[in-house]
This record gives sequence, structure tokens and C-alpha cells, in this order.
Amino acid sequence: MSHPLPRLGFSVGDLAGIGPEVIYKTLLDERLLNICTPVVYGTAAALFDDFPAAPDAEHVTFRQLRDAADIAPGRLNAVTCWEEDFVLTPGQPSTASGRAARESLLAASRDLKAGKLDGIVTAPISKENTQADDFRYPGHTEFLTSYFGAADSLMVLADETLRIATVTGHMPLKDVSAKLTPDLLRTKIRLLMKSLQQDFGIQKPRIAVLGLNPHAGENGLLGREDLDVVTPVVKQFGHDGHLVFGPYPADGYFGTGQFRQFDATLALYHDQGLIPFKLMAFERGVNFTAGLPVVRTSPDHGTAYGLAGQFRASEESFRAAVYMAAEVWRKRQEAAQPRSAR
Repeated sequence: MSHPLPRLGFSVGDLAGIGPEVIYKTLLDERLLNICTPVVYGTAAALFDDFPAAPDAEHVTFRQLRDAADIAPGRLNAVTCWEEDFVLTPGQPSTASGRAARESLLAASRDLKAGKLDGIVTAPISKENTQADDFRYPGHTEFLTSYFGAADSLMVLADETLRIATVTGHMPLKDVSAKLTPDLLRTKIRLLMKSLQQDFGIQKPRIAVLGLNPHAGENGLLGREDLDVVTPVVKQFGHDGHLVFGPYPADGYFGTGQFRQFDATLALYHDQGLIPFKLMAFERGVNFTAGLPVVRTSPDHGTAYGLAGQFRASEESFRAAVYMAAEVWRKRQEAAQPRSAR
């Protein structure tokens, strides 16, 4: 059965953080129902009746379901993920809030794998608070890569004009150099190139690769990784007819606005890419996982425990994540059609 709009599951993240609030504020805008069918994974009472809200906050009404097979288009749906009641204190993560985050994510992922959803948007979790015997992952990206059997994946931070991906993710900085191999770099460039074509509709993408060391190694003076690993890989892609360039010194590349000449930037480690991205696009940025057989996005912020319960959190990033998930789903649908049918 085909669906005119994507069915997007929302995992709630850590309930002690701002996840419920940003989901609630996003769902207040009824225009959302024109682009997707939202499905929140968690009891409506725990998420929206019990969490502190502004005195004049509007009430949000859900269809509470046991099975996502009963999702109703044009309505707000919620799938029950747990039965027990627990005390929720905003800003104070607990065993219960970590368990709820896991159960919400696992339930949404199961339904996505079963074809009951078309994509998921994940609210922030606490990596530490979510750990359990059956959940040993540094974050959403690593879990989803494993769960959906992807050979590899790529974290892409994006807004309307800026896209930054990272070769390595949640790992100690001291381990990055040893992890950075020609094979890994080639894999990540291919993933980024395919995603730009398939998910963002850019048929001949221009990709910039950053250097690992200051000044991109200064011809080996400040480290040989850029000379021995990055440069040969980039040159081979160029030789094969692809628009891949670099390595560029990260400071000058962002400082001079050179990034605007490219469709995407490939950073070599987490903070090299995320610091400039969050500086320029923190309020509206989206975390997209490229390389998966399914669509997954999330806001680019964390649990923000310090804001929880004050009703001051911005929903802009979560809303942007929903819109991007719907748009990526649409582009994949179009790409899957025979050319004669487009």
C-alpha cells in the first residue's frame, strides 16, 4: 500500500531533557500534517500531559495506539511504548528516563524495519543515561547503522545551504589519526556523494575535504596524514571525474567563506565539523544519517537538561529535522521511479 505522505516516527529521547517540549511545540503547527503523518513513540500522558508547560499552552490531542499499523493519516498518532508510571523531574535524568528513551527508540526502529513507518526523527538522548546490557552504543548513529545492517554510515549536519559530514565520529581525538585510512576516507566520500545525489537531488556534487593537521600539514612539516592519506585519495576521485577537492586547512576554509563554493564539506573528525556548523546553524541545523536504507534525522542539539521544564527551548531544529526527513523521503521516492514515470 502506498502512502501519499511519509509516516514519520518521533522517538522521544530522554524525557528529563527538552525532547517532549520541542516535539510538543513542533506539533502545535497544524501545517505539519500537510507534509507527513507524525507518530510519537511514548504515552501521550507521560509526554504531554505531565511535563511542565506554559500556563496558557494549548492542549495536543493524540490517537493513542497499540500498533503502528493503525496509524491514521491527517492525525497526530502516539504509540504506547511503556505501561508503568514514573516520576519525571525535568533536568534530572534517571534510570526510568533512560529506559523510556531506549524503549521509544527501539519501538520506532522496529516499526520502521517492519514497513509501518517511512522514517524516524529522533529527539536527543543522553549517551551515558541510555546505556544498558542490550544497548551499548555511543549514540543514535551507531545503533541505527547496526540495527539496519548498513555496511557503514555517515553523519551529515545540514541546513538549507550548509552541509558538513564527518569521517570519524564519537571517538577520542587521540585515536583519529590511526583510524583515518585511505579505505575509510574513500568509503565516506562515496557515501557523501551518493547521499547528495539521492537524498538532496544534486547530480554532480562539489565536495571539499578538510585537512587533518594545522595548515593541512604544511607539506608534511606538521604531520604526514594529509600528504600520505588525504591528498592521494582526493586526487584519485578527481582523476575518475568527480568534483572532489582538498585537503583544505579548516580555519581558512571556514574563515574566508570558501565553504560556500561547495555542496558539502567532509571534516575528518567530530569537532572539526561540528564547531563551525553549530556556530553558523545551531538553531536550525539537522543531523542526517547518510548511508542507511531508511530515513533518519534529528535536531543538532542535545538534551539541554539546563533548559528542561522552563518552556524556553526552541523547536526550530526539531521542526527542520521533520521537514528534512519528509523531503529526503520524497526525493528517494522520485529516484526509485523509472525515468519515464517522472
